Amino acid sequence: MSTEAKDKKVSDMTKSELQQLIRETIYEIIDPDYGLQLNPAFEESLKETIKQKERGEGITLEEAKKTLGLK
Repeated sequence: MSTEAKDKKVSDMTKSELQQLIRETIYEIIDPDYGLQLNPAFEESLKETIKQKERGEGITLEEAKKTLGLK
């Protein structure tokens, strides 16, 4: 929804603008990260991690826990 529509009074909104505002508000309550964008460098890092997993690289969860001193 545009900033312009968000800055309107409810009485000045169209039905569809109000519905969209309510919809977005619900999404934000359910998922606080709704609408946020990933940093491009972080996104590339995630993609590389997925490729490493597909190649069978990396360590198991148990190995990671042991390395971090977790039970």
